[in-house]
Amino acid sequence: MRVLVVEDEARLAAALQRGLQAEGFAVDVTGDGQDGLELARHGDYDAMILDVMLPRLSGYRVVRQLRAEEHWLPVLMLSAKDGEYDQADGLDCGADDYLTKPFSYVVLLARLRALLRRGTPERPAVLRHGDLELDPAQRKVTVAGAPVVLTAREFALLEYLLRRPGEVVSKTELLDHVWDAALDTAANAVEVYVGYLRRKLGRDRLETVRGAGYRLAAVDGE
Repeated sequence: MRVLVVEDEARLAAALQRGLQAEGFAVDVTGDGQDGLELARHGDYDAMILDVMLPRLSGYRVVRQLRAEEHWLPVLMLSAKDGEYDQADGLDCGADDYLTKPFSYVVLLARLRALLRRGTPERPAVLRHGDLELDPAQRKVTVAGAPVVLTAREFALLEYLLRRPGEVVSKTELLDHVWDAALDTAANAVEVYVGYLRRKLGRDRLETVRGAGYRLAAVDGE
């Protein structure tokens, strides 16, 4: 999943980026409110972590503008202001959740995952496809009840495909959502990691649609 972090405290922004990338997220970071608004408008993100106090444009104004444009990107707002009226202001202007600084990274991660599940009804807590199950919160994958150990990148790739059952997903889309945009990643990285998943999950679980991309193979009863 692709996350935009808008935070002007450089050390905190870097820590969030490292932590989220370790969990398999693709992360873009900016420390400027106006830049954050433009990225949110035009980038294909699944969620945004948004600080309140930012250069040029406050987090309140960013989320208020997005909602005025009927842009419903899930927003988790961060702020050093912990008063109940401050939290109410953040939620009233359109944020989906509000977390005060300092915060627990474990709690932030849990709330971010809750936002991602809440975004559409097709985002259950545990993703299933036949006898394949993926639990994003516990970072677990099983096949027919047996655990399968995946790297963070393999996990992120499988999660993205599981959230689009029956769809053909292009290499470009997978690169955009599973790999970091700041890295110069070769297109064949997708093929390589699809190969890794096939070896661990079974070759018939992932189909190559020539000239289009990849999709999960249909299971009995679908």
